[in-house]
Amino acid sequence: MNENGLGKAASRLEPGQLAPVFELLDQDGVIAKSSEVLAQPTILFFFPAAGSPGCTKEAADFQDHLEEFAQKGYQIVGISPDSPKRLKEFSLSHDLSFRLLSDPEVSVHRAYGAHGEKSIYGRIYKGVLRSTVITDINGNVEQAMYNVKATGHTNMLKKRLGII
Repeated sequence: MNENGLGKAASRLEPGQLAPVFELLDQDGVIAKSSEVLAQPTILFFFPAAGSPGCTKEAADFQDHLEEFAQKGYQIVGISPDSPKRLKEFSLSHDLSFRLLSDPEVSVHRAYGAHGEKSIYGRIYKGVLRSTVITDINGNVEQAMYNVKATGHTNMLKKRLGII
């Protein structure tokens, strides 16, 4: 890891670790610093591509259950390699009311362990791993989940967080 917490290797985060720092643009082109974003309990979900079927399903599920997570004190923040413009279009087309962050260099994905080897139809390549990291009010990792499924993910999170 370098001095800003971003490394090249995708190492998985463990509970109790301080979440890596970041500074990314959101869907409105506003700078989002981890010190501000993670100043409250946060569910960060890393997704491969705005508008793809799985990512759309996952984002819509988070939107549908946003109030339930908020009642437990959690905010939802999505992070993908998409441009702020693409994230804005995605947000508007699906009426998303939570923040989406653009990580085109996937440096934050790597720092959080959400980038690595994937396999599709037997072909191995590196890409975004659908992942979720939950942080507490101090920016410490509470839970880190990797290679999660888009469908049913929010219900699994609600059970883990005692919402259901």
